[in-house]
Amino acid sequence: MEESPVIRFFGGEDFPVELHKVRVVQKLHLIPIEERLRIAEEAGFNTFLLSTRHVFLDMLTDSGTNAMSDRQVASMLMADDAYAGSQSFERMQEAVQEVFGMKYILPVHQGRAAEHIVFQAYVKPNDVLPMNYHFTTTKAHIEIPGGTILEIFTDEALKTKSTCPFKGNIDIQKLKDVIAKHGAAHVPLVRMEASTNLIGGQPFSMANLREVRAVCDQSGIPLVIDASLIGENAYFIKQREPEFKTTSIKDILLEMCGLSDLIYFSSRKVSSTRGGGIATNNVEIYDKLKDMVILYEGFLTYGGMSVREIEAMAVGLRETQDETCVSQSPSFIKYLVETLDAKGIPVITPPGALGCHVDAMQFLPHVPQTEYPAGALAAAFFIASGVRGMERGTISSVRNPDGTDLLADLELLRLAMPRRVFTLSQVKYVADRLIWLWENRDIIGGLRFNYEPKVLRFFMGRLEATTPWPQKLVEKFRQDFGDSL
Repeated sequence: MEESPVIRFFGGEDFPVELHKVRVVQKLHLIPIEERLRIAEEAGFNTFLLSTRHVFLDMLTDSGTNAMSDRQVASMLMADDAYAGSQSFERMQEAVQEVFGMKYILPVHQGRAAEHIVFQAYVKPNDVLPMNYHFTTTKAHIEIPGGTILEIFTDEALKTKSTCPFKGNIDIQKLKDVIAKHGAAHVPLVRMEASTNLIGGQPFSMANLREVRAVCDQSGIPLVIDASLIGENAYFIKQREPEFKTTSIKDILLEMCGLSDLIYFSSRKVSSTRGGGIATNNVEIYDKLKDMVILYEGFLTYGGMSVREIEAMAVGLRETQDETCVSQSPSFIKYLVETLDAKGIPVITPPGALGCHVDAMQFLPHVPQTEYPAGALAAAFFIASGVRGMERGTISSVRNPDGTDLLADLELLRLAMPRRVFTLSQVKYVADRLIWLWENRDIIGGLRFNYEPKVLRFFMGRLEATTPWPQKLVEKFRQDFGDSL
C-alpha cells in the first residue's frame, strides 16, 4: 500500500492536502441564521433531531457518513444475492483474515448489534468489565444483563490539554487491583476501545496493549477490542510509538488483533459502509456466539446486512491498511485542533481520531454542568454556523436513582471528521465560526429538559433554553456579519 507522503510548503504554512479527488458531489444548504434559530428550537436544541436539509456541514458523527471509494461502489455490482452460502460473504471473510488475522467472522447489521451479542453471551449479574473508557451503547449493553463497567484509565486521560500521546491506555495497576478485588470469575472480559470515543478519540499504545494482554493471560480473562476506529489507532501507533515508525499499518493492525481474543466493530466506521462484525481465532468463542447471531441478526453469511454492503465492507477493510486512507481524517482533525488551540480555545490535545473535541466546561464556565454546557455549545454552534456537532457530556449520561444527573467526566462538543468528506475550506469555515463563538461565549446560557426519554436520552430528548440567550446570539451575529449567512 502507498504510504502518506510528508508535504512541506514553501511559504511555511503547514496544512493537510487531500490525497484523493472528488468525483461525485452532493449539494449543501446554508440557511439564514434566523431560520437556524427557529429550526433549533423546533428540534428541542438537540442536534440529533435536525434534518440535513437545514444543516450546512454535518459533523454529528463519522458513523455511516464516511465517503466510500470508487472501488467500494464498484464492488457492490458484484454482489451474490444468496440467503446462505453467498460468495460475497466469502470475499468479506477473506478480507477479515487478511486485515485482522481472524479466521472466524460473524456479520451483524451494525456495531451495537455486535455489542449486544458479545455482552449478552459473556456478562452475568454482579460481573465487572474493566475498560479504558465506555461508550454509551456499550454501557447500556453491559448493564442490561447485570454487569458494571469500570473505567481504569490513566491520570492523563481526562486532562484537556496534554502532550501524552496515548491517553486511551489502561492503568495496569488498576487492572490488577480490579481482578484481585472482584476475582477473575467476575471479570468476564477486559475491553479496549480503539480509539476512545467519549474522551476525545484518544488511542492506546501497542506497549499498553501488550501489558493488558499479559495481565489477562495471568488470570485467564479474554481480551476484547472494540475495533471501530482501529485503523486510526494503528496510524497513531505508527506516528507516536518509536518502535513502529517504519512498520506498515497492515502489520500494526495484525499485531493489535493478534493480541486480542475477540474483536467487534462497526463497519460504519472502520470501512465506510453499513454493517458490522465479530471476529475471533477461537472456535469456542465462535460457537458461543453464532447461535445468537442467527437468532437476532440473520443467517451466518449475511447477519442482517445486504450482500452489497458486504462486498463494499470487504474492500473498505482492505483500504484500512492504506495510510493515505486512514490518515486523512486525523490530519484534518489535527489542523482544526491546532488552529483553535492557537486562539486559546479549549480543545482536547493531542489531536485524536474521530473528530475535534471542544471542552465545553472551559468554553462556558458560567454555565452549570446541570444545565448541560456541551449541549448548549452544540446548539449555539449550529445557530452560529449551520454546522451540526454532537454533545458528548451529561446529556449523553444518565440519572442517578434519586433523579439527579450522573455528571459526565467531560463536557465535550464533538465535531466529527468523516473520512474524505470535507474540504479544507470547509474546515476553515468551522474554525472561523467557532472562533467567533469563543469571542461571544458570554452570551450563551444553559438548557433544561422538557422531554426526557428513560434510555439513551441524548438521541430523542428535547430541551429548552433557560434564558433568551439564543435570540441574543442571533442579534450579535447580525451586528458582526451583517447580511452574511
